[in-house]
Amino acid sequence: MGKNRKRATPFSGLSAFVQQAFGGGDPSAESPAESSTAGSEEPPAKRARLDEGIVSTQREETEQNQLRWITNYDATGLVPHYKHSADVPEHLKKYFFQRTRFFSLYATLPGCLLDEEGWYSVTPELIADQIAERCRCDTILDAFCGVGGNAIAFAKTCQRVIALDTSPLRLALARHNAQIYGVADRIEFILTDYISFASSLPQSNTRKIDVVFLSPPWGGPSYLSGTPSPIKEAGPGTDPPPFSLSAIQPIHGADLFHLTRKITPNVAYYLPRNSDLDEIGALVRSGAQEDIEVEEEWMGNKLKALTCYFGGLVDGQGEMF
Repeated sequence: MGKNRKRATPFSGLSAFVQQAFGGGDPSAESPAESSTAGSEEPPAKRARLDEGIVSTQREETEQNQLRWITNYDATGLVPHYKHSADVPEHLKKYFFQRTRFFSLYATLPGCLLDEEGWYSVTPELIADQIAERCRCDTILDAFCGVGGNAIAFAKTCQRVIALDTSPLRLALARHNAQIYGVADRIEFILTDYISFASSLPQSNTRKIDVVFLSPPWGGPSYLSGTPSPIKEAGPGTDPPPFSLSAIQPIHGADLFHLTRKITPNVAYYLPRNSDLDEIGALVRSGAQEDIEVEEEWMGNKLKALTCYFGGLVDGQGEMF
């Protein structure tokens, strides 16, 4: 990845921190991972980095992955695994040419899989890894996991990942892709919509969520028009209009954020590069000591997105974690 720039101007505001945990196993969970230890009053220790000298090479990891491949989780055939541009629909070709940016192991047998929405919504791997490094913790919830790009990255830095999606197909593809990366055993895939899941969490300490990652639908590739409707994108050399949180799906982006803050103060919000910074700043009420950190996510010389960090994920606010 080229550059990761942090916008210098801090936003300040008030946050009502509600540490709410969730309890009991969800019967719809498909492949539960080991639960992290709960009940401690201390902030969770961020997962330690591995020494470079003991990190496996990609070839060794691939061989290990093949040994523990679970056939029932193989989603081969559910969607095409494109190998040649001639086989790719015209409207997906520009994404196909970036396939190894999305998944560096795209061609590793049996091959990473993406549905149409996955092609234009998956987070590039280097950006996903950057976000995962910032979000190191015991348990992280990926609220809109899609085909698994971010969930796979989180499994490298967090003890446990809870990955939600409303699409059985995308969950199957995400688990398939996670197997290729050898991290499927650390991800719990749950078929549900995040709004219902978050609204129904009981008041319990048994299974605490440390961080929530929000990467909700932006309204498709037309988001650069500043609206989810299919309006023509801004032309070359022109700045796209600001993207409003009201275009976030399935509910207003501000409502989505406030619902999430009932689970944890530690939120990473992945948003379009043309997002309205005034709206982001207004997510926390004025009057208290809290900053928002907005990080620009670059690939080469192109700004791809913004990641907005809240709570203990912000540099200098570790006591909120």
